[in-house]
Amino acid sequence: MNPVRVRDIVIGEGIPKICVPLTGVTREELIKEAEELEDVPLDMVEWRADWYENAWDIRKVRETAGELRKVLKTLPLLFTFRTAGEGGEKEIDTKAYCRLNKELAASGDIDLIDVEMFTGDEYVKDMIREAHRRHVKVIVSNHDFEKTPEKQELVERFKKMQSLGADILKLAVMPKSGEDVLTLLSAAEEMNRSYADRPIAAMAMSGIGVISRLCGEVFGSAITFGAVKKASAPGQMQAEDLRRVLELLHKSL
Repeated sequence: MNPVRVRDIVIGEGIPKICVPLTGVTREELIKEAEELEDVPLDMVEWRADWYENAWDIRKVRETAGELRKVLKTLPLLFTFRTAGEGGEKEIDTKAYCRLNKELAASGDIDLIDVEMFTGDEYVKDMIREAHRRHVKVIVSNHDFEKTPEKQELVERFKKMQSLGADILKLAVMPKSGEDVLTLLSAAEEMNRSYADRPIAAMAMSGIGVISRLCGEVFGSAITFGAVKKASAPGQMQAEDLRRVLELLHKSL
């Protein structure tokens, strides 16, 4: 597996990297959230732009990205517009979604973009191509808020993401039982051991799935998401608690 370097961090080596979301609705809220991260134990920041009140105004989105970059300094910044179909706050037309991601990749202020796998193969490839042309990394993702698909289906989704050209492969599922969590972890382990040549991120949501956010180093998941105030998905732990547990587990491996 080839790790991915983004600014000063290497994703795919050592302890899973902690990513903290910004979910502010206004520019002022976002800047305040970013400023409050200074003493938080984290590795990267995700801007969940589907929460942003001006998400449809690309000029304002780019301006806000520039302001966030100034506040975050050298911290890697992931741009994510999570669509309503995958648990996000807003509906968006496919062409508008693609344009938004490509514009932000071109801004010079974003280090990674999140692209949903089921957007359509040609759209996904186009966004990846444009991001790479701008030296921006791409997380190709899929979020199932209803269920946990069978293990083989999860492995196939990971493999599809890789074939599309993603730099990092991400799957998040909703478990209904402990068995579902084991299914997700088993799929991550198999993908990492047998097929992946790049980092993966795998998580089961909700309280039942919290363990999946902690044990990634064992099962091959290289990124985990933690909250500071408001979580962007069910089951996210506070970043400080997450760091303590990840370090304790790392010492025992």
